[in-house]
Amino acid sequence: MEGKKSHSPSSGQRAILVFGAPCSGKTTFSKQFAAQFNATFYDLDTLQQEHNLSRQFILLLISEIAKTGATLVIEGGNDTEKDRRELVEILRGAGYITTLIWIQTDVSTIRMRLKNKLKSVEKAKQVYESRVKVLEAPSDAETPIVLSGKHTYHTQLKQVLTQL
Repeated sequence: MEGKKSHSPSSGQRAILVFGAPCSGKTTFSKQFAAQFNATFYDLDTLQQEHNLSRQFILLLISEIAKTGATLVIEGGNDTEKDRRELVEILRGAGYITTLIWIQTDVSTIRMRLKNKLKSVEKAKQVYESRVKVLEAPSDAETPIVLSGKHTYHTQLKQVLTQL
């Protein structure tokens, strides 16, 4: 994979879109993957929340980022099939090869991780319920690479590389 070189996106740059339940291991995988392949990492949910950005602004931002031709790893902002389709269309329109990665982790592990992260059982329950309510499993047409959020990064990486 190529890194942050300044050249035309039409050269087939990659965009990896990572999604899954909260605390499933998305950020851990995404950051390590981006670092290993000198890719640019964006957490769209964090950007949206910290800067109070609308979905339309996020999509415009992705359109502008796509013009750079950088290899991208994008987490967040893709909980529903519609969200993922919007991002994929923008990126493919800019010449990117897109890959969806769905991180799956069992509910008890997710709840334990949320409780530890948020230091509150009640907050963990609220976050879990609100996020899982909108999260949509991928459709057959999306054909994501499915990873376990409980496996090591090296195991996950091996699986991704064999399926790219």
